[in-house]
Amino acid sequence: MQTDKIVNHIVTWLTNYANNAGVNGFVIGISGGIDSAVASLLCAKTGLNILCIEMPIHQHESHVSRGQEHIKFLKKNFSNVRDIQTDLTPVFEEFKSQVSLEGNQEIVNMALANTRARLRMTTLYYYAGLEKLLVAGTGNKVEDFGIGFYTKYGDGGVDLSPLADLMKSEVYAIGKYLNVPASILDAAPSDGLFGDSRSDEDQIGASYPELEWAMNMLELGKTANDFEGRETDVLNIYKRLNNANKHKMKPIPICEIPNNFK
Repeated sequence: MQTDKIVNHIVTWLTNYANNAGVNGFVIGISGGIDSAVASLLCAKTGLNILCIEMPIHQHESHVSRGQEHIKFLKKNFSNVRDIQTDLTPVFEEFKSQVSLEGNQEIVNMALANTRARLRMTTLYYYAGLEKLLVAGTGNKVEDFGIGFYTKYGDGGVDLSPLADLMKSEVYAIGKYLNVPASILDAAPSDGLFGDSRSDEDQIGASYPELEWAMNMLELGKTANDFEGRETDVLNIYKRLNNANKHKMKPIPICEIPNNFK
């Protein structure tokens, strides 16, 4: 991978897109994870105005500390970076007080996790509107177009996606090239939507290297019958999530009305 050329290409793409849109720069949510760290660094390298926002909601302390460490790193190296912390915990608790929490608790907890992501999206767009900024996404290829591991209209609600054509392993390679803090590079990937330390692998049942392998194998036309053991399991996990989350990855269905009905 020609990391330096990829970095320059993304920075140029971001710069041109923002200039053509007539905006002042980008707003991005900082989670303490590798994707937001790399995306924010690439945005910062444009020289445009960058607003980084921390939006804790009962956040695990390790996520908060990594996010703050990264923001300090950004501000030390880029004069065009500012930050805001918006504690959404009271908003989230007020929301919970106004809705029903009855029923299957696993389903309720997942709905609440997605609500966290949507509250953050709303916050990013609020500041984007105030300061004429674009919301920069942080999703990578295997999450956005492989297994759909994001919240629809949450972290999936963005104006542009600088990392969406990169596998997670490639995002890590760029992170190392850009000197992302070791605490972030070494941390287990986590969406941070449950307020605890559970990792993405805990939720998915497969690691990102395994998922990337599955994505590549399926693109080559392989099936689960071509493998055995763990590889078969991983392919089945990937296919199950890909099928379940296609509604996130495809355009919204439109009911087309026959012309002779109009």
